[in-house]
Amino acid sequence: MEQLAPLEDVIDYHFRDQKLLKEALSHKSYASESQSAVYNERLEFLGDSILSAVVAHELYVRHPEEAEGGLSKRKAHLVSRPSLAHWAGELGLGAHLLLGVGEDSSGGRTRASLLSNAFEALIGAIYLDGGYAPAAAFIRGCLDRQRPEAEPDYKSLLQEVLQKKYKSPPGYETTSSDGPDHDKTFKVRVLFGKRILGHGEGKSKKEAEQAAARCALQKLDAPES
Repeated sequence: MEQLAPLEDVIDYHFRDQKLLKEALSHKSYASESQSAVYNERLEFLGDSILSAVVAHELYVRHPEEAEGGLSKRKAHLVSRPSLAHWAGELGLGAHLLLGVGEDSSGGRTRASLLSNAFEALIGAIYLDGGYAPAAAFIRGCLDRQRPEAEPDYKSLLQEVLQKKYKSPPGYETTSSDGPDHDKTFKVRVLFGKRILGHGEGKSKKEAEQAAARCALQKLDAPES
């Protein structure tokens, strides 16, 4: 497991049981190809609950004047797939994933679903290996470092995905703007070459472009039928 040591340095936690770390990074496709029964979905299930509890506690402490509705909205954003994938990306988690050949070649290392699932599995592994305190400390560190309580920058996330996979950025095109000058609604589509990746609308071009980029990321992340 020496090849995983750099990740342990990045997350500032060193596992006593290295098998837990390997399990957290093992996708089902890798387990299938290596004829192993061990992959990260059970740890993901556990980590999701730990993450939810820690984030709820931190929001309760950090926002003492906020009502339940506001706290719930903040929590929903923080534990959303884009936020978790962003954190995983900051840790370089994709480079450490153990994937099957097909999953790897199809861009699995940058796929938001795989990154967010592995991030939650990593939390579960830390919890089993060291208990609640180090798992909570790891999550708090992500909250403090990234502060992703604002809406994610979906345009930047989409550009990062396309640059890594195709070495080329997307483009945006305004398709319509309806309504009076003081209350316009813009509709935008995001393009990659001649391919339409997604559509979005908003009260400004910037808002519409973010919505289109979010739509594109969801489509790119969806499993192929």
